[in-house]
Amino acid sequence: MYISDAPRIINIINFIRQTDYRVEDSDRLLFETVQEQIKLVNKYHFPATFLFQYDALINPQYQELMKKELPANCELGAWWEITQPHVEAAGIKWRGEHSWVSHANIAFTTGYTSREREQLVDVYMTKFKEIYGYYPKSIGSWFIDSYTLAYMYEKYGIVASCNCKDQIGTDGYTLWGGYWNQAYYPSRTNAYMPAQTEEAQIPVPIFRMLGSDPIYQYDIGLGRRRQGVISLEPVYKESGMNKEWVEYFLESIVDQPCLVFNYAQAGQENSFTWKAMQKGLEMQFPLFDSLRIAGKIKLETLETSGKWFKEQFKHTPPTAVTTLTDIRNEGRKSVWFNSRYYRTNLLWEGKSFRFRDIHLFDEKFKSPYYDKAGEGNQFFYFTLPVVDGFIWSTSDERAGLRIMKVDKNKSRSEILFKDPVVKEISKDVLQVSCKDENENTFNIIFYEDRFEVSCEPQEKGLNWILELTTANDVELPFLSFETKKINATFRGFDYTIMCEKGSIEGGNSSDEFVFRLIPSGNRLVVGCKNVL
Repeated sequence: MYISDAPRIINIINFIRQTDYRVEDSDRLLFETVQEQIKLVNKYHFPATFLFQYDALINPQYQELMKKELPANCELGAWWEITQPHVEAAGIKWRGEHSWVSHANIAFTTGYTSREREQLVDVYMTKFKEIYGYYPKSIGSWFIDSYTLAYMYEKYGIVASCNCKDQIGTDGYTLWGGYWNQAYYPSRTNAYMPAQTEEAQIPVPIFRMLGSDPIYQYDIGLGRRRQGVISLEPVYKESGMNKEWVEYFLESIVDQPCLVFNYAQAGQENSFTWKAMQKGLEMQFPLFDSLRIAGKIKLETLETSGKWFKEQFKHTPPTAVTTLTDIRNEGRKSVWFNSRYYRTNLLWEGKSFRFRDIHLFDEKFKSPYYDKAGEGNQFFYFTLPVVDGFIWSTSDERAGLRIMKVDKNKSRSEILFKDPVVKEISKDVLQVSCKDENENTFNIIFYEDRFEVSCEPQEKGLNWILELTTANDVELPFLSFETKKINATFRGFDYTIMCEKGSIEGGNSSDEFVFRLIPSGNRLVVGCKNVL
């Protein structure tokens, strides 16, 4: 078996606003928060990244603080939320009711024309260099559009970026189906979509922020229009402020199979204020310090991680996040696999098992915000769904691709499983093995461009299939089913799912299933390259 020596990287990233209309006495409290964050970073001699909105960047008080108190092993960069001083310095009319607002079409460059995006970048970069003598190398945001990101790279040489974790409806924007955790090279026409080729990618790795719970974040808010948060952010009492949860999360990031590297972002935006984050951060930092001393993690700036990523990978690499311990002791386990072609998630709930998620990636899927300004307070970033355990579910009916047993009368029953074993076969191949209650061994192997499901049967005459079921009355992308191919369309973009070994059976309106994958010789191979 291949034994991984993959690095486990943690970036401490604190992003800084000058003011926040939602917080009373915000200018003072937000500045005090950054002072305390720097003191804590300095106490442990941690490298950390501080990202500035334009309003905070131009504030002499912050400039003096950074130049006086921030050590050389820390990094200054840009936090890409747009403010009134920033817009007006670029010669653009401000549309917000306060000097900073959270509305998606005002706070993010997706709400501006291509020319305005360039102006906003130029003004920021000129001011940053005027203050600090160089251009920033790291730019973070809840989301940066691909036009802006490419312009930052080509004109100013940025080396790293970061964006929000997957979420639906939270804070007025949805990012769903993307490369889950770690980092990816984005498509030149869609910054949320991993590219498949060097020609079509922006050579700036985007790291996924906030440290999502690998088991529970996905389903939170199921049946509602927006999700809550279960993350490493230190202000959340049930997760980032809870030592037991943080240890559970770090065990998954640090000690479980991940292929080429694993990653987490720590830190917090200053709008939450020091009072809210102090307890969580002061609990987390000694844990990071112990892991660093033990050689189990690397604490780095975002710039350092971005440079390392570019040295290591020409394309977005396959990675995994493995979580075999359940913080709630309810028998759940989760395995995420990502590559430049697709992502997928396996979920165990006691003895029940399903593919909870499969999304394909295609660099040709152009963002609607690429070359025109988006409107309104809700922005949406998606990839191509094959299995969507959130959008296609309700609180009572959980969508998923399940392994089913079919008897001689064609009756179906879900196969129940024991605990899985996860192995790294090579640096880019992950194997998940699991025995059922009759000692039949099922192996799921994830390759960069496909996955295989096979069975080593002990039970005579075993017939099994993979079957997709969803909640009733959900909108699905599937157009037609062929013996070897599923044809689908999503938001006007056509794509296919190929069954390279085995066959496909589509359901009809009277069936309880959407489609079935039927093995040949106890083996299925599902291709995850869109061939259209």
